[in-house]
Amino acid sequence: MDEQELGFKAGDVIQILEASNKDWWWGRNEDKEAWFPASFVRLRVNQEEPSENSSSTHSEEQEEDGSKTRQRHCENKHQMRTNVIQEIMNTERVYIKHLKDICEGYIRQCRKHTGMFTVAQLATIFGNIEDIYKFQRKFLKDLEKQYNKEEPHLSEIGSCFLQHQEGFAIYSEYCNNHPGACVELSTLMKQGKYRHFFEACRLLQQMIDIAIDGFLLTPVQKICKYPLQLAELLKYTTQEHSDYNNIKAAYEAMKNVACLINERKRRLESIDKIARWQVSVVGWEGLDILDRSSELIHSGELTKITKQGRSQQRVFFLFDHQLVSCKKDLLRRDMLYYKGRTDMDEMELVDLEDGRDKDWNLSLKNAFKLVSRTTDEVHLFCAKKQEDKARWLQACVDERRRVQEDREMGMEISDSQKKLAMLNAQKAGHGKSKGYSSCPVALPHQSLHPIHQRHVTVPTSIPQQQVFALAEPRKKPSLFWHTFNKLTPFRK
Repeated sequence: MDEQELGFKAGDVIQILEASNKDWWWGRNEDKEAWFPASFVRLRVNQEEPSENSSSTHSEEQEEDGSKTRQRHCENKHQMRTNVIQEIMNTERVYIKHLKDICEGYIRQCRKHTGMFTVAQLATIFGNIEDIYKFQRKFLKDLEKQYNKEEPHLSEIGSCFLQHQEGFAIYSEYCNNHPGACVELSTLMKQGKYRHFFEACRLLQQMIDIAIDGFLLTPVQKICKYPLQLAELLKYTTQEHSDYNNIKAAYEAMKNVACLINERKRRLESIDKIARWQVSVVGWEGLDILDRSSELIHSGELTKITKQGRSQQRVFFLFDHQLVSCKKDLLRRDMLYYKGRTDMDEMELVDLEDGRDKDWNLSLKNAFKLVSRTTDEVHLFCAKKQEDKARWLQACVDERRRVQEDREMGMEISDSQKKLAMLNAQKAGHGKSKGYSSCPVALPHQSLHPIHQRHVTVPTSIPQQQVFALAEPRKKPSLFWHTFNKLTPFRK
């Protein structure tokens, strides 16, 4: 640093005084005013006009100073919007170059060497990146049409994101495939001939000096960067700007895209656990649980009351769309026997007060029932404690909300992914006696917030020129999955 540069550390706040240069801004912190690199900070905008605290005793001078301050503030805001627009355009062009290099520099060369790569290996390593390349070219073409070269701050690019928001869903497949791609690539890279081959591809294509795994990470990073860029753009887009509403809608849309990708990734991990659980249940009948469900909402013991007044102690597992009933083995309490299921889409939840029920002519405590909307089917349940009943009532509400949100988000797991999960679960349990699965310890259950609260969170201390990897926030372990696994057979 020289004397004309501003020193600062992570967490400091700098007031921007001049931003006409896109690389170096003039700003003030507690120590002094000086130049600092724009790429080292993240913008945090004050939408209000700067206060005028002039020490001048003349009101005319104060008014004149205030007018100049507002004018400079307006000019700075236009320049800021120009900077963000140009960043979006430039990063998009660089990204297209990376995708082209991957498709032409790596995939095309790999396909020529059939002795080194099988079709399955290439599908694992590169996923659907060629589809992403095709989509992004169309997106950039439309983006260029909306870019105002003479006055970039007047560019109206929000409509492009809205127009293509459904197309960004193809990133879900790539992000879900990426961990497997890393494993496959890591295995190949242990052999010198593959290391030399990929390096030769990079040099032949005249690509920048980044390893192939770095290039393959760029789509994962890119889809998470869009909400950040649009958030920055929204800060510098006034409500009077013709693109304000579209930018605001685009920001929400791209947050939901990132949210959907996160959710699909988490849901794929969930169906693997569910498949292994089903394989461990003795006497399973009917369709696989994954045919309709992809997430466990709640589980626990309840007493089911029959019309004749008989009590049946059962373990219930509430998934999206269905409630599965199991019975514990009398001797091996870790073994479960399948006893039936209830279609939650057809049921209405009814909370019952403690006391005698007229319909059943029974004295009930901590009870609730599920009543069919189309038939006379009724299921009556009693919990041991009031708190247990409250948790089940909330879980049933959560299940309906989850189903509705999945429908709104377009959350679907493909049949091929479901079949693969079941196949892997059956292979894992092959050779073991029924009911003694080697199902590994599951991860803690993660309660989901409503859809409008689910989005990728990004630490604000990271420099804005960096890209952010897709990641879910870590949460404290709960006893939920621990209890769930206690009800599945132990390892041999």
